[in-house]
Amino acid sequence: MRTLFCLVCAFCGLTTIQARQRQILDADWLFLLADSVQMSEVDYDDSAWRHLNVPHDWAIEGDFYVGNPSGASGGALPGGIGWYRKHFQISADPSPKGSRFFLEFDGVYMNSTVYVNGQEVGFRPYGYSTFEYDITPYVHQGENVVAVRVDNSDQPNSRWYSGCGIYRHVWLTQTHPVHVKHWGVYADARVVKGKGRLDIGVSLDGAGTVENTLMDSNGRVVGRSRGLRSTITVTKPLLWSCDAPNTYKVRTEVKVRGKVVDIYETTTGFRDFRFDPRTGFWLNGKNFKLNGVCEHHDFGCLGAALNEDALHRKLTKLKAMGVNAIRCSHNPPAPELLNMCDTMGLIVMDESFDMWRRKKTQNDYARFFDEWHERDLSDLVMRDRNHPSILMWSIGNEVLEQWSSAEADTLTLEQANLILNAGHDESTLAKDNELSVQSLLTQHLAEIVKRYDTSRPITAGCNEPSPNNHLFKSGAIDIIGFNYHHQWVKDVPQDFPDKPFIFSESVSALQTRGNYMMPSDSVYVAPKEWWLPYTDPSYMCSAYDNMHASWSSTHEETWDVVKHTPYVGGQFIWTGFDYIGEPTPYGFPARSSYFGLIDLAGFPKDTYYMYQSEWTTKPVLHLFPHWNWVPGDEIDMWCYYNNADEVELFVNGKSQGVKRKTASKDDPLCTAYHVGWRVTFDPGEVKAVSRKDGKVVCEQIIKTAGAPDHIRLSVDYQGQSTIFIMAEVVDRDGNLCPWAEDQICFIYEGDGEVLGTDNGSQTSMERFRVVPSVDGRLPTPHRKAFFGKCMVVATGNGSITAKSATLQPGVVTFTVEK
Repeated sequence: MRTLFCLVCAFCGLTTIQARQRQILDADWLFLLADSVQMSEVDYDDSAWRHLNVPHDWAIEGDFYVGNPSGASGGALPGGIGWYRKHFQISADPSPKGSRFFLEFDGVYMNSTVYVNGQEVGFRPYGYSTFEYDITPYVHQGENVVAVRVDNSDQPNSRWYSGCGIYRHVWLTQTHPVHVKHWGVYADARVVKGKGRLDIGVSLDGAGTVENTLMDSNGRVVGRSRGLRSTITVTKPLLWSCDAPNTYKVRTEVKVRGKVVDIYETTTGFRDFRFDPRTGFWLNGKNFKLNGVCEHHDFGCLGAALNEDALHRKLTKLKAMGVNAIRCSHNPPAPELLNMCDTMGLIVMDESFDMWRRKKTQNDYARFFDEWHERDLSDLVMRDRNHPSILMWSIGNEVLEQWSSAEADTLTLEQANLILNAGHDESTLAKDNELSVQSLLTQHLAEIVKRYDTSRPITAGCNEPSPNNHLFKSGAIDIIGFNYHHQWVKDVPQDFPDKPFIFSESVSALQTRGNYMMPSDSVYVAPKEWWLPYTDPSYMCSAYDNMHASWSSTHEETWDVVKHTPYVGGQFIWTGFDYIGEPTPYGFPARSSYFGLIDLAGFPKDTYYMYQSEWTTKPVLHLFPHWNWVPGDEIDMWCYYNNADEVELFVNGKSQGVKRKTASKDDPLCTAYHVGWRVTFDPGEVKAVSRKDGKVVCEQIIKTAGAPDHIRLSVDYQGQSTIFIMAEVVDRDGNLCPWAEDQICFIYEGDGEVLGTDNGSQTSMERFRVVPSVDGRLPTPHRKAFFGKCMVVATGNGSITAKSATLQPGVVTFTVEK
């Protein structure tokens, strides 16, 4: 039966033209994974199509398969062509003299063609851009149909998992003929001599008068102005910072003959920041490091489909680790990410492209770059420039234009990923006094950014550290950004005099949660060189901080450089969370990354606590690994801690010695950032005790787990509409069984649904999400435990019972707004 969506209140039964009305258009879409030219037609029979809400990602519902053209680097999940259709009613008069209607998509991956009532409205190839169409000429009173063709069939086109479909929100906006244009308010907030200066620029469609009202976060009016160009001064502004993210709101009213015909609200914030070539980063007079992470846009088992609860969970876990900055790698983010960073106090590097003209994969954005780059980059800056959290723009990541010649399209996707950091001959770099085509292109992109915003510096993620890098040679890069190459940092002051410096990307350590490669004082490099294959039958990496890619380092090694080098403004670690795709150092069946400090299910890996001990003041005492081994085995026990002078380890009550963090070669298990002991395993318990001035600060005990007995369910995170539930296999006393791999089925009862399951394993071939079969039956969601844990994600109000063939079940009841 055809679904009709009535735009209530805002769009139904209007007899007069009112001010702007914006409504989310996510509910009740129809979807089919198929392709036909007739699917855009108004009278096409879509009655048998699947009913769903957007945001939606069809790829995450598929099977992992070695033959999927996305490849392991793309997540080994399917692509294809899909169509979305939506029926909706309009009662207002859509005409140039009546109401105007605009359809906005926050993101469609990729090659989207939008039709309204059978007529093509527009095409957009870049899967990460937000775009809007004026659909006034195409709609009418009564029933209307929008159809969207999404083509992600030409693969590979990404070096990581992209997702497929309308994966971000859709909006329908109605305005008066005279209205603020799309992203038509620029609120440039700065601090000048201790006062807040807000320069406001308004772009109108039509002729009208403009009045601006500035309000603080409590709704108190602090200033007013008039005109398309105006300034408001705030004597004592509440500054935006990581600890106190104060924001303001600009309310722009458009009047025609004294009547308000449009109201447009903009969030902004005052802050005083700078990147200094000698002292690093400063915010509001405070000098500190950018403790950042790079993040892709997927949410593990939920795929690329935007879920605000999953996004907030991600940022909350990162902030608890001590993260104060996010790099949007390597594309425009969802607007909701920036909104959350504004209110949570997270600094943002907003990034545009992973490639320019030279492609990295066979069908990537390079084929559209010449025609679309100016539109896509302009739209990014115009959309995002009012966010106080954004403190820098990045115009590219590891683009091949850094060199005179660096072709990657003849390589496999995996080889292309690796060769980017392999180093290049000096003959491929810029010559003295040369301003190459690559340098001119860099200047051109920087000029586009500065056309729309001059308040923030421009950077780029560069993995060629030489000052003869064509991008650096352009002079258009305000902040020198290295991807890796920590060995070159000592030369930065002489190579880039008077230029600020950051690690735009760092570390690339490799870790599998729960897997420990000993001896832990040996460092494992995988692969040793980009052209050498790396194999290990386990398809795992080490959870100690002792394994990294050939171009990178351990976490401690790079952090030591950042911490002790004043002119390093900070770093963006690759990565905060694991992500689907790019499973370095392995190929299929590995299908997700090993780089994260938090695994794909959202469980922190051990090194998470090293940063927490360095980046926060909260008490940290993290002892690992577990205490279930073969009697007589020599086991390396590590401990991260802070707020203490020393840690003592006990095995079954017997002291194994007191250790302090030191970089001495006399004890290879201790560094400036952790302590360690090599001990003989004896079943029972191991205990760590930290002390300061002889007084106990923290204690941690790990016991040897017995036979797996039951499943323990607990709430990992509860959002507005989504709940994340952790399932642990434990013994009869409640100790985690670290080797458990039991298959767990999740029986859901309630008014919502299970959205997905995950366990953090990079090689699990189980589907992330179950969908109804052809006969309409919904298979039972299930997931194997991975090192004793897995995760189930659900919506609604109800209960989940976790069952296994050999374990006692676990039950959790929850209430979440649907």
